[in-house]
Amino acid sequence: MVAGNPKKGSRTLDAATRLAQEITGRAPDTVVDVITLGPGLLGWGDQAVSDAVRAVASADLVVVASPTFKATYSGVLKLFLDQFATGDGLRGVVAVPLMLGAGPAHALAPDVLLKPVLVELGAITPAPGLYLRDSTYTTDGAITGYTARWAPVLTALSGTQRGET
Repeated sequence: MVAGNPKKGSRTLDAATRLAQEITGRAPDTVVDVITLGPGLLGWGDQAVSDAVRAVASADLVVVASPTFKATYSGVLKLFLDQFATGDGLRGVVAVPLMLGAGPAHALAPDVLLKPVLVELGAITPAPGLYLRDSTYTTDGAITGYTARWAPVLTALSGTQRGET
């Protein structure tokens, strides 16, 4: 699970964790709160960034989350995604793009903006992205509705099964 919010411990991190847990039936094995990687994101070769990239690249299923900033995903998420090799950095990884925002104006952002980047890196993105309102995602049932429809597809393709560790 990757959360690319410039604020440590953000609602984006919480929403992504909730979604990953709903999809798989367990807590995420790997959690990358990108902002905690700090200035190592600005270049190549930082050990903590390299470790995070390896962990995400070796995952079967990853939720990649961002708040909506200026109608797109965050710069810190872009810095992290730039660390992956184009074409095969996420080869074989089933990815779920997730974005949060204040209102419905950017509801297509996960599919129009974030999903193409994940595909460019080699990820498999069989389900539509999920857009959540940051003020209601804990109570509006959107995560539950999404997982009711898409968790079987995502877990089957990723090889993860609900409840397995």
